[in-house]
Amino acid sequence: MADDNSYGVLVEINSETDFVARDANFLSFVSSVVEKAFADRQTDAAALANDVEEVRQALVQKIGENISVRRVILQEAPVVGSYVHNNNRIGVLVSIAGGNAELAKDIAMHVAAVNPQVVNPEDMPEELLAKEREIFSVQARESGKPEEIIEKMIEGRINKFLAESSLVAQPFVKDPDVKVGKLLKDAGAEVLSFTRFEVGEGIEREEVDFAAEVAAQVGSAK
Repeated sequence: MADDNSYGVLVEINSETDFVARDANFLSFVSSVVEKAFADRQTDAAALANDVEEVRQALVQKIGENISVRRVILQEAPVVGSYVHNNNRIGVLVSIAGGNAELAKDIAMHVAAVNPQVVNPEDMPEELLAKEREIFSVQARESGKPEEIIEKMIEGRINKFLAESSLVAQPFVKDPDVKVGKLLKDAGAEVLSFTRFEVGEGIEREEVDFAAEVAAQVGSAK
């Protein structure tokens, strides 16, 4: 994070086990990669990985476990706030106009905890909204109610979904009596964008049947 909070970088680096993720050598590597990304204002994960490949390979040989630089994001704005949670497993950058660094950090903390999908309800991707509407429609029609009632039920559920998924409509995590939108308005600020990285999200993990694996090993040993 820049000293004047004008920009920040967020990097995801993966190891195979939590044990290695707590290792001092791994943490030192992570720090060096973040410093490199920050100094270069890097936005390309592949380029960043290439820049640190020699050091990464040496570390892999030393600890005997694969390590990968997966994602990097740069955010620049009048004010950028950051928050890292849960032993470095969740990291957030929030860009705001108006307000100050403390407000941006509070909003980043909220994003880490609540995980909104978009800033404003109108930002929700149409394809995702259509998918949710289809699900709600099926559920509503199972009620057997008249069509006009069903349509109102669907719209009600869509509005609830948007309120729960949009940052500005959510109760602020540090004061649930205040919506994030109201908090921002009172500070004369608005959220321009946010990025939330959670380690390993979206990575398909191979399901291992350990009983079958052991049985196969026993069979091959006979």
